[in-house]
Amino acid sequence: MGLDLEPTESSVAAEGLVSVVSNISGLLSGPRCTYNEDFKRILLPAVYTIVFLIGLPLNSAVILKIWRLRPSLSRNNVYMFNLAMADLLYVMSLPLLIYNYASHDYWPFGEVTCKLVRFQFYSNMHGSIFFLTCISLQRYVGICYPLATWHKRGGRRLAWIVCGGVWLVVATLCAPTFRFAATGIQRNRTVCYDLSRPDRSLDYYPYGMALTCLGFVLPFLAVTACYCRLVWFLCRPSSYQGVTAASSEKREKAVRMIVVVVVVFAVSFLPFHLTKTLYMLVRTLPGTPCATRNLFSVVYKSTRPFASMNSVLDPILFYFTQPRYRQSTRRFVLKVTTLKSKSTSA
Repeated sequence: MGLDLEPTESSVAAEGLVSVVSNISGLLSGPRCTYNEDFKRILLPAVYTIVFLIGLPLNSAVILKIWRLRPSLSRNNVYMFNLAMADLLYVMSLPLLIYNYASHDYWPFGEVTCKLVRFQFYSNMHGSIFFLTCISLQRYVGICYPLATWHKRGGRRLAWIVCGGVWLVVATLCAPTFRFAATGIQRNRTVCYDLSRPDRSLDYYPYGMALTCLGFVLPFLAVTACYCRLVWFLCRPSSYQGVTAASSEKREKAVRMIVVVVVVFAVSFLPFHLTKTLYMLVRTLPGTPCATRNLFSVVYKSTRPFASMNSVLDPILFYFTQPRYRQSTRRFVLKVTTLKSKSTSA
């Protein structure tokens, strides 16, 4: 019995329909473009390795230190504990990304793991933004309204409730990452897409902009307003209009916190969200030249490792705002150097 290899009219029509649909999809998602991203093989594994080696012990030390103080935790320490937990969860996912980028974007860990790693990145980053906002607001009302009692009601219990609310908001904002992040095939190898597949760039754009506005712009405006008011308050005389300002120790602690948080936003969050917004816009515009899309992709992905630097910078905030932690660290360093000098002299 022979097989009929001639195409039927229905198969030809079906192939024509598929071709038309694919052409329309290609026009909507922009021209097909293969990015030149060899820089990721060196930059991303190097930065992620540094963040992992430094961030893992630092955040673990912060968590252990705060956990030992749990009978007398302050509200600020409750926020710092949750901030360190978010950073630690993210740092633990970095070995997979280090292997991925060192292997020319090869992702052998499956699609579920790809979605989970991308979710960890965005949930850590936006969780850090929200917890830093909570810490800033807490310090603001403590300095600017030292005699008021309305912000002291609820104590640690209210702080834990706020942290639970933050985790819920972050999970809700980042949940669509499980829908958009996916694996695909490029250059005959499996890759893990960061934002979405190229053919879903138009679908991702509204969500990406909403995530940027709700998860970064609004908290950033709140922190900026807080710090402008706080700086004005700290520049006043110690006694202004009959109201005694906060003690010099609280003022110094507030100044240290302002410096560290501003550095975190300037280094980690602002460049990343700015370049991400521009990249999302460029890749959704039809007819954008491949070279332009590649340029914005390189700029955006070059800021990704610096967005992960907050996992190292956040523990520094705890160090500079906790006198007891600085004192214990100094005693530990002094003890180690003393033992080393004794062993050398012997």
